[in-house]
Amino acid sequence: MTGRHTVRMVAGGPIMVEGPVRIEMPDGAVVESDRFLVAICACKRSKTFPLCDTSHRRRARAVE
Repeated sequence: MTGRHTVRMVAGGPIMVEGPVRIEMPDGAVVESDRFLVAICACKRSKTFPLCDTSHRRRARAVE
């Protein structure tokens, strides 16, 4: 990737990143998306983690 990309933190929701993106997981797995805007899960409830599937909407987030 070249240039700057915008990353937006959504309160109670995902992290929005201008795409395309390549996400490197701690176990070495790689997830890629060529979408122009990618939602990265911040609550770890997504069945498609690390990509967001809006699971955070179905249950209130625990207060930390």
